[in-house]
Amino acid sequence: MRFISTKVHGVLDYLVGAALIGIPWLLGFTIDSPETWVPVALGGSTLFYSLLTNYEPGLIKLLPMPVHLIIDFLSGVLLAASPWLFEFADHLYIPHVAFGASEIIITLLTRTVPGKKSSANQKVKEGDDSTLRKSPWVTKEQRGPWVTPAK
Repeated sequence: MRFISTKVHGVLDYLVGAALIGIPWLLGFTIDSPETWVPVALGGSTLFYSLLTNYEPGLIKLLPMPVHLIIDFLSGVLLAASPWLFEFADHLYIPHVAFGASEIIITLLTRTVPGKKSSANQKVKEGDDSTLRKSPWVTKEQRGPWVTPAK
C-alpha cells in the first residue's frame, strides 16, 4: 500500500540528502574512510537526482518517478550494507543501517505517479503529446487513451 505522496517524498529526499551529508559531523565519525564518505556521497547524489526528478519538488523534471524510486531503493540497500561491505561494522553501523532501512521503507510506501500535473501532461492537454509518445519511461497506462504510441 503506497500512501506517501510524491510531494512528501520529495521533501523527505532533500531532508535525508542533507542529513546524510551532515551526519558524520553530527555524530563525530569524520575520518577519511568509508564510514564518512559513503553517507556523504549518497546524500549528495540524492540531492542531485532529486533536482532532476519529475515530481513536485523537482527542478528540471527529467527523471521519471519510478526510476527515482529504484535509485532510492538501491541507495538504501547500499547504505544499510556499507558497514559490512567496507568492513567498519565492528565499530560503527547503527546510523548507516537506520538511514538505509528508512530509505528502503519510504521508497516502498511512496506512490509512483506525482499528484500534480507534470510538464509532459500539460503538453498533452495543449495538444502536444510528443514528449509522452517518445519517452521509454512512460507506460501505456500512464499515457492514457489520448496518446498514440510513437511510430
